[in-house]
Amino acid sequence: MDEQTVETYSTRAERFAAEWRDQPPPTDMYAMLQRYFAAGGKTADIGCGSGRDVAWLNDHGYPAVGYDAAEGLIAQAAIDFPSLTFRHAALPALASIASESYDNVLCETVIMHLPPDEVTQACARLVDILRPAGTLYLSWRVAPTGSSRDAGGRLYAAFDAAQVRQGLGNAQLLFDAEAVNESSGKRVHRIVARRGD
Repeated sequence: MDEQTVETYSTRAERFAAEWRDQPPPTDMYAMLQRYFAAGGKTADIGCGSGRDVAWLNDHGYPAVGYDAAEGLIAQAAIDFPSLTFRHAALPALASIASESYDNVLCETVIMHLPPDEVTQACARLVDILRPAGTLYLSWRVAPTGSSRDAGGRLYAAFDAAQVRQGLGNAQLLFDAEAVNESSGKRVHRIVARRGD
């Protein structure tokens, strides 16, 4: 992950948590998770932030663990959702997660915080932590004018969707489209992919 981005999230975790709480819930994403994820399947939220979606997953029959690269966000998530499990892990390596560990993997608007040359490797690793026939929901914010940083220093990398698809390898694409995210109001690209048996 981009170090400056991780530092921004970590040092301003309480502010970001409040911002995400104030956003409308991402009902469009939740509907897709209910359509594609294996009910009751062990689930990982990679880049879980302050834990909002980990809580939703656990409340809706997807026993989930949240992972994030920002220690401050993990600490905030543990405060906000003390009964849930949050751990440190950073893309592209996800070094603390074993291969074939999860039936479902959620990675919502995270990979745009990677340097563009790490995107393909990160996507391959997301597939790697899936069990056979497991499902990945992956999205990223579309950067129409090239890579940039916001006022807080967060990287929003521009890269071609082909880099993502390359990383997904032989996984079957079940969904692949751009849309405006109902929660953030930002344009995102969403892919749902199923690992082979």
